[in-house]
Amino acid sequence: MVLLAIMVIWYLAAVWMNAPWVRDQAARADTVLTTGDLIRQTPSLDRPVLPAPHQVAMGLWDGIAGQKVTTKRSLVWHAWVTLSATLAGFAIGSLAGILLAVGITHNRAMDLSVMPWAVASQTVPILAIAPMVIVVFASMGVTGLMPKAVIAAWLSLFPVLVGMVKGLRTPDAMQLDPMRSWSASAAQVFWRLRLPSAMPYLFASLKVAVAAALVGTIVGELPAGATAGLGARLLSGSYYGQTIQIWSALFMAAGLAAVLVVVITAVERVTLRRMGLAR
Repeated sequence: MVLLAIMVIWYLAAVWMNAPWVRDQAARADTVLTTGDLIRQTPSLDRPVLPAPHQVAMGLWDGIAGQKVTTKRSLVWHAWVTLSATLAGFAIGSLAGILLAVGITHNRAMDLSVMPWAVASQTVPILAIAPMVIVVFASMGVTGLMPKAVIAAWLSLFPVLVGMVKGLRTPDAMQLDPMRSWSASAAQVFWRLRLPSAMPYLFASLKVAVAAALVGTIVGELPAGATAGLGARLLSGSYYGQTIQIWSALFMAAGLAAVLVVVITAVERVTLRRMGLAR
């Protein structure tokens, strides 16, 4: 029901936003434009202001199944370029976030120094950071995947860091006191109490981080004028007024993010079940 309502609103918005162009063309041709003609023509323009749902679906189908996956017109090829940088940045950012969280939990100095810097780093807009990262790496002769991965890591680090710190600090005194009475070492407390307690928080933060990494990768593809990746499809579509191409790339990115979150959810269920933390 909700999906049907969204589709109806979308079609109505497409008619409303594309109507001025259709009316203008009818006036230029000195033809009478009826309401039926307006409703029929507005969702089928070649370069609409707002593409209708069926136009976006056709653009997605053409980009996924209508092209060879090895060509630059294929959305699958562009999605793979974006995915590779996303996964690299996600891995770097997640690993760094986990390691920093462990240090913050066990070291007071790191807690007072690293955490404020991590929070402050998120106040800088990624649109301001991305061009600087691209330029710095380009000056060193590094282009392609690595600059985009760094931007993705920048965005994915913070949610993992915060989630992991929260999880590692979940055990209270009633849980820690028995470990101390058994003369458990700091490593034993970590592996047998803190880490299992942190796993639900970690996986929740990983879902946020992987979506943020995808956004960072796409943003990183924009300032360099990239020719590959979903960001490049967005950029070329905006240059040439190909709104259907833009919306197709957006939906492809959304689908990619959904798949990544589903994969992490599946890994979470298996991991927590094996650790005895879930049924």
